[in-house]
Amino acid sequence: FIDIFEQWRLPVILCARTALGTINHTLLSIEALRARSIPLIGIAFMGEEVADTQRTIVEFGGVPQLGRLPHLGPLTGETLRDAMISGFDLAMIAGGD
Repeated sequence: FIDIFEQWRLPVILCARTALGTINHTLLSIEALRARSIPLIGIAFMGEEVADTQRTIVEFGGVPQLGRLPHLGPLTGETLRDAMISGFDLAMIAGGD
């Protein structure tokens, strides 16, 4: 799908798991986006908080952490909305300061 994102030239929010193996995978994805000059807004983490992993990706990748979405159970519109409001920097995602 990177070819499509390259054609669209729209800013991307990269979603990354917080599980084992995500550091290498995510840093390679950041590198691939930059190699094609695809704008990257930041990283949205998915899963339970793993502070060391998240910090490593943000520091080595040179990208902002937009937030983290924990596992939601049950997943409803309300639980998703509440998690997004409490776990993400919505102004940064929208392009504000």
